[in-house]
Amino acid sequence: MVKTVLIVDDDPTQRRLLQAVIEKQGYKAETAESGEAALDRVASPGIDVMLLDLIMPGMDGMETLEALQRKQIDLPVIVLTASGGIETVVAAMRAGASDFFVKPASPERIAVSIRNALKVQNLSGEVQRLSRKATNKLGFADMIAGAPAMKQVVRLGERAAQSDIPILITGESGVGKELVAGSIMAASKRANGPFVAVNCGAIPENLVESTLFGHEKGAFTGAVGKHMGKFQEADGGTLFLDEIGELPLDMQVKLLRALQEGEVDPVGSKRPVKVNVRIVSATNRDLAEQVAAGNFREDLFYRLNVFPIEVPSLKARKEDIPALVRHFIGRFNAQENKSIIDAAPETHALLAAYDWPGNVRQLENAVFRAVVLSDGDMLKPEDFPQISGLTPDFEAGAPVETAETLAGDIVQMAANAPDLGPVEIMDEGGHLRSLEEIERDLIEFAIETYAGRMSEVARRLGVGRSTLYRKVREYDLDVDGVRAAG
Repeated sequence: MVKTVLIVDDDPTQRRLLQAVIEKQGYKAETAESGEAALDRVASPGIDVMLLDLIMPGMDGMETLEALQRKQIDLPVIVLTASGGIETVVAAMRAGASDFFVKPASPERIAVSIRNALKVQNLSGEVQRLSRKATNKLGFADMIAGAPAMKQVVRLGERAAQSDIPILITGESGVGKELVAGSIMAASKRANGPFVAVNCGAIPENLVESTLFGHEKGAFTGAVGKHMGKFQEADGGTLFLDEIGELPLDMQVKLLRALQEGEVDPVGSKRPVKVNVRIVSATNRDLAEQVAAGNFREDLFYRLNVFPIEVPSLKARKEDIPALVRHFIGRFNAQENKSIIDAAPETHALLAAYDWPGNVRQLENAVFRAVVLSDGDMLKPEDFPQISGLTPDFEAGAPVETAETLAGDIVQMAANAPDLGPVEIMDEGGHLRSLEEIERDLIEFAIETYAGRMSEVARRLGVGRSTLYRKVREYDLDVDGVRAAG
């Protein structure tokens, strides 16, 4: 969704002028004629920035700012004033305004102010997210879970969080199983305890026992000191065993005993150590099949699978893709000091149509690459070349073809090449065909001639690839079918 700016001004002329400027910058504009109306609007979600006039009848700008503070509404506010008195500006900034400008302001000044406000909001949001993550406070409210399949995950997770029942989270790689586990932890009575995550598939086989259960000094070669295992680190909290299906069979026996007895045997220790740990495990494998194949202990499977939660693939929750894209754009704007507003509508359509075999992790990495490399305010399909097949042209000084120059080049080529065969210049009545018809046929003929090799097609036509791809989309030409046939 495009960022929305709320204009609060009692002057209808000023509202119209500001609305025109804001919409020209690519934002959505809403208006309110009073402070009271503005407070009613921001009580509901959907507003990203507020432009607030300080001088209004009834509730003025300063009173509106104070009301926002009392209601703890986290919204960047840019105040508008007809006079640039330093006392007024200082008072507004102390009341929570993020910026100000004196009316009438240039469109460039307004655009810069809005971009800066959004950037500060992104930074603030990322700091808060990282702070909650560091203290294990990222919960279900922080998850993007609008799709029905994800709402079911949230309902099950919230129910499971009310007890210490063992939980098995299943799902494909990259769907966010650790995020679900952390949210369960944050909603449980162990929220103030440690959250220790272990990837069982990433531990060398000869170190699994020591990593999970710990060891005493001198227990084996290289054990130069006492080591506290992950079970003891998680004492009083939650231990998340990711990729539990990768655990060796001999370690599965020891894990089962630890779960049943509530104690672990560190390597080299003469006595067991009591632990109070809540176990949440996860896997991208079918453990029932693993049990049938003899690769996973049946008794351990039943011990872990008391409360199963299946996290859907991204393909099964495509309704969440636009919100995920915007969430990642905000995060990476803050991390990379960028000012991307959103993805363009055609980009959202492209991303929503893709199947995402790598799930949310793949989407996150794709958006990260796009944000880093994009030079515009909106992410375009060519910013996702692995998905769109479009390649942005980064060559410095490369000529930029317009529709007019491309059409002129094609007509010149047609005039110099009377033996084009299927590309007819004249219609059945002996008259010249339209420029658009000739252009389409020539591009289609070139694609077929060079078997869909678009770099070669662009070189032969003497145009840039970005222009060629744009024309392919306009004329709805089938490049993939030609490649497959070739």
